[in-house]
Amino acid sequence: MRSSCRYVADLIRFGAVFYALECPTPPPSATPEQLELYNRVLKLRSSRKQERLSLKGKTLREAQKVHRITTPSEYVESETYLRVHVHPKRFPRVYEVDWKSRIIAETDAFVVVDKPAGVSVGGTVDNLEEMCATHVSRALKLKKPLILTHQIDTCTEGCVVFAKTKAFSSHFHMLLRERKVKKEYTALAAAPVTPGHHIHYMRSDRYAPRIISNYEHPDWSNCELKILGCKQVKWPSAAVLSQYRVARCGWEHGEHAYECSVSLLTGRTHQIRAQFAALDAPLVGDSVYMTGVVARMKAPEIDPFLTASSIGDDESFNIVVENWRNQHGLEPVCALGLQASVISWEGEKQVFRAGRPWWR
Repeated sequence: MRSSCRYVADLIRFGAVFYALECPTPPPSATPEQLELYNRVLKLRSSRKQERLSLKGKTLREAQKVHRITTPSEYVESETYLRVHVHPKRFPRVYEVDWKSRIIAETDAFVVVDKPAGVSVGGTVDNLEEMCATHVSRALKLKKPLILTHQIDTCTEGCVVFAKTKAFSSHFHMLLRERKVKKEYTALAAAPVTPGHHIHYMRSDRYAPRIISNYEHPDWSNCELKILGCKQVKWPSAAVLSQYRVARCGWEHGEHAYECSVSLLTGRTHQIRAQFAALDAPLVGDSVYMTGVVARMKAPEIDPFLTASSIGDDESFNIVVENWRNQHGLEPVCALGLQASVISWEGEKQVFRAGRPWWR
């Protein structure tokens, strides 16, 4: 019993327990079992002889608003909605890091951090404990939580800016909207790429892998980056790859990898990873896209998008699309070959650089 109570308290501390006065409407992705359970709840609600006092004066939408439970002593009323993520996604890397050494700069308005790979910037729906923002706040002994201003992937390391004040958060978001924040990346590719301006087009998908084409299609987003340089370097040693839990992904590599300086001109999700994969130069350790490149190099026709000037929408084409998506893997466990190496704004007044990337 004690261990069960302790586990529940840990889930609450992680932010993995949610509560609402009424069961929310299921999302489109709900399973038949979940829909059946929801319908049973609706019948139970309609059979009530008396409305609960806690619902008095509230609309259904207000009653369905979900709140995160933050303390074990919080009161939860019977016949209400409770959601518990019993197996939250974990980020053990947070316990291996000297967080004070990762602080690049701190002012009264913001903090710039060299985020390690394998750590979420702002947490997940079921884990707000093992994230960069939480551990930086503790390292600096801040009384108020840091405010997220932008994201980089969990498996990407490098510069992240947190706001200390709402005023700076608003200011930084304005700079982002106006494209006045400059971001430079260092990428470790498995094959050489040509320096210069590269443009691709990305399909609007909610989940990885991000689908890329060399041709513009309706409702697709343009992706632009500039490769400033590409130099041959040694492929990371087996010991380094093991330390950072870097996946091999079926790529037959030689002695060399290719370190590239990249200026990001548009900020799409997975943009650098997807564009480098489109150039047949996936990032080292990118278990999502590298497996797709390996499959395409063996059978180019398996990718229905990259070189297609027009795309279909019938059932047979959708089967081809699903087959192409299935060639890709899962997100890296810890690191891949990508670092957000420089972030700057307000011209040359605010320039911040990350330390050495993990592979050097």
